[in-house]
Amino acid sequence: MSARQVILVLALGGSFALASCGTSHTPKRALTERERDSTLGKSVIPGAAGVTRALQVSDSAAAQAQRMDRSVSGQ
Repeated sequence: MSARQVILVLALGGSFALASCGTSHTPKRALTERERDSTLGKSVIPGAAGVTRALQVSDSAAAQAQRMDRSVSGQ
């Protein structure tokens, strides 16, 4: 083995050693269905505006139901 090959092997070995010492790989938090839908609604794909509108309608219905629950329970 020539000196050039030895240097190349050492350089590659050192590169692999440094690469394995990188930052810890913590698992990313999974997105909720709401977060995925919101991201989809902001995209430029066809129908994305419909997803955004559906989220708005859902929020409105949930807020109305909460108001009704409060009025029934006397809060």
